[in-house]
Amino acid sequence: MTTPDTRPTEAKRLADIDWNNLGFSYIKTDLRYLSYWKDGEWDEGRLTGDNRLHIAEGSTALHYGQQCFEGLKAYRCADGSINLFRPDQNAARMQASCRRLLMPELPTDRFIDACVQVVRANEHFIPPYGTGGSLYLRPFLIGVGDNIGVRTAPEFLFSVFCTPVGPYFKGGLTPSNFITSLYDRAAPNGTGAAKVGGNYAASLLPNYEAKKRDFADVIYLDPATHTKIEEVGAANFFAITKDGRRFVTPQSPSILPSITKYSLLWIAKHRLGLEVEEGDVRLDRLGEFAEAGACGTAAVITPIGGIQHGETFHVFYSETEPGPVTRRLYDELTGIQFGDREAPEGWIVKV
Repeated sequence: MTTPDTRPTEAKRLADIDWNNLGFSYIKTDLRYLSYWKDGEWDEGRLTGDNRLHIAEGSTALHYGQQCFEGLKAYRCADGSINLFRPDQNAARMQASCRRLLMPELPTDRFIDACVQVVRANEHFIPPYGTGGSLYLRPFLIGVGDNIGVRTAPEFLFSVFCTPVGPYFKGGLTPSNFITSLYDRAAPNGTGAAKVGGNYAASLLPNYEAKKRDFADVIYLDPATHTKIEEVGAANFFAITKDGRRFVTPQSPSILPSITKYSLLWIAKHRLGLEVEEGDVRLDRLGEFAEAGACGTAAVITPIGGIQHGETFHVFYSETEPGPVTRRLYDELTGIQFGDREAPEGWIVKV
């Protein structure tokens, strides 16, 4: 007697997805990309349906944190086409992370090709245009192979998988409140500017404690003095001055260089006509700013309603509504990503 196949069909799996109410959580898609580095070179790479990795127990990724990752998105446009947003910048940032951790770099064309293959293979998982959702891609590179000593790995694995997502912070463009942390995200001369897992492992406890107090996440301060804002949890920070003329974002060697932030710096200057500045954002001068926000691939733009620091709670524009400049930045950025507004040259790769 043949046992009936009770696995859900692809049509059923897709029908079960509520495209208009996606959160930021894992949904298994059909195919992902794998490529191995051994004896000084990368293999040709391939797509696989298996979402489990089989790696050596002595892999440096498991014991010494020799790994890095990226995050980027594919967007469904109104005409049905698909946009990848600035994948060359993700490739360049991953290459910088690899240099910091003594891992082989993946060439930019190989990185983009892998992302394109994964998007094409999972196109039916891209949320429909108008839902606000997107297909999140997670490229990662890890040290593998038989090893026990503290040294660079003998082999490496590069992979890209994807999953449909909605907003990272609940509420999308609704403001969220944050609290400053006594924990440091990264050391002044550590790996803060590299997108490596250790930075995020260190953030789990502060994030947990912030959420217990009903805050969306923590604000990390500069590790040397704890007087200046550096990052917002897993996102970058920006603020708009009270005169509405300046876009300000922190500058520090321990901040991850956000592709979204640098895109917003360009948009603020060239599309909104604002002055832009990377510099110190001091806690004792928050009163200079009318609006503030968190930005990143996952967060897109999340307005910051207020920041709790010690006994003081500082409110920016509103705890319930995004400020007008933040709204314009969001509309311009997402308009470019979804193909509704003209993109600067080289920002969009059509899949």
